[in-house]
Amino acid sequence: MLKLKKLTIPVFGVLFVGVIVLFSASFTVRFTETAVKTRFGSASENSIITEPGFKWKLPYPFESVTKYDKRIRIVQTRSETVQTADDFQIIVEAYLTYRVDDPLLFFRSFSNAGDRAIDHFKKAEEDVLRDLLRSALGRTSEYKMSELFTSQSGASVIPQIEQQVYDLLVHGVNGSKPLADYGILITSVGIDRIVLPEETTSAVINRMGANRDRLAERYESEGRSQARAIRAEASSNADRIRAFAQRRADEIMAKGETEAAPYLAQQNINPELAVFIQNIKLMRESMAKKFTLIFSTSDYGMQLFDPDMLKQSDGGLPTPRDQTQDGAEG
Repeated sequence: MLKLKKLTIPVFGVLFVGVIVLFSASFTVRFTETAVKTRFGSASENSIITEPGFKWKLPYPFESVTKYDKRIRIVQTRSETVQTADDFQIIVEAYLTYRVDDPLLFFRSFSNAGDRAIDHFKKAEEDVLRDLLRSALGRTSEYKMSELFTSQSGASVIPQIEQQVYDLLVHGVNGSKPLADYGILITSVGIDRIVLPEETTSAVINRMGANRDRLAERYESEGRSQARAIRAEASSNADRIRAFAQRRADEIMAKGETEAAPYLAQQNINPELAVFIQNIKLMRESMAKKFTLIFSTSDYGMQLFDPDMLKQSDGGLPTPRDQTQDGAEG
């Protein structure tokens, strides 16, 4: 038993040391990572490991491994106050997305920040990406407020500014080296927020009111001009129509007089016949409708309708017999 106990302790010691050596001599690369294996702190073209899986290395301090996440990362800027071309103050917030495109260049650029990959990312984002993005946003000052905010869909220059900022970051800002030299690939740039300070808001509202009044005056002037033109054209058309109608009426009247001349000549031969024909025509046209004739009781044949005739006949109408006697006596 004593010999077994004496053997157990060295065995566990050897196993423990073996586990430590195995742990320090191996590493795993995930499919979302790329690794840089350095020897005594230096890296070369053969130091890049892109294939995922279990890998071997010499124990520290001979070799060490720095693993970078190759997925997209986002960097958000702080609020930056920018003056537009027409002297308005605006607050701009922007972002960019990037990923590590060249692990070796990225390691050489930021490995002095520490041994961990998170330290390299932090230095790249705070010392390079945010500063360059903030500097590139100065392009906003080249445009007027009316170009940034428009009433027409798709007329704003903000997408154009985003493209300009992207180009500056890719090719270098103010003489700085391109981000590709850092091993960084920019995937997108965007302006996600523009805030108007209170004084800028008041100035914009006042200017919008002035623009609205100016547009209203211009539209009213154009409307008055168009109204005058329409009235002038309508008056000209009316005069032309009246002149045409008068000329046509004169032509019809002249033609009618010409055609009526033979009939008038015939009527002058026998004017009584012409008057009789006109009376007949009048009666035919008037009696075709409902009408009322008014006669006087003094006219011939109308005496019977006179109420006084009843008084003159002794209070009654003459009977047929009386009429016969009167006729016999006569």
